[in-house]
Amino acid sequence: MHPRAKSRAEWLVYLLRCDDDTLYCGITNDLERRIERHFAGQVKYTRGRLPVKVVYHEPASDRSAALRREAQLKRLSRAAKLRLVRGM
Repeated sequence: MHPRAKSRAEWLVYLLRCDDDTLYCGITNDLERRIERHFAGQVKYTRGRLPVKVVYHEPASDRSAALRREAQLKRLSRAAKLRLVRGM
């Protein structure tokens, strides 16, 4: 694989609903692999809140844009995040 291939992958911002009904926001360029890491207990926040379910995701043009959007989503109130999820 070319060394820069990862940087050209599509980045996503995603929201998970945890078993305790909390929402987790993150970014990835491989959603399937990232969800596997959540279920394997390799992500500290969700480790004790399994199972998790992807309830929202949106593409980002690059890692920087994904990080900016993640920060925006994290600043939203829970009610606003739930409206976003319902709109998907």
